[in-house]
Amino acid sequence: ITVKGANRDPVTATQEQGDNPPSEEPWETTLKTTAVDIEAGELRGHKVSLWDLLHSRYIPEENSRELLELYAAGELSLEQVRSVVSTIVSRTAAA
Repeated sequence: ITVKGANRDPVTATQEQGDNPPSEEPWETTLKTTAVDIEAGELRGHKVSLWDLLHSRYIPEENSRELLELYAAGELSLEQVRSVVSTIVSRTAAA
């Protein structure tokens, strides 16, 4: 009696079953690893990632979505995103 092994590579089969989380886009990683000093509200004196700020209560969802889309498309630079986010957070915290 001959026992036949699986014809599939076990690593490939495991990945197809969804055991590994999907890798994130490079632009997402950049936003998650770029921290800014915020001098407004409860965030004063803290370094917070742009990603966290974009998903915080300080930035309206519509603005966040638009900034993410423009940055992902390459229409905004990281510095432009940082500037806009800092301005929105400062204005929101002051209101």
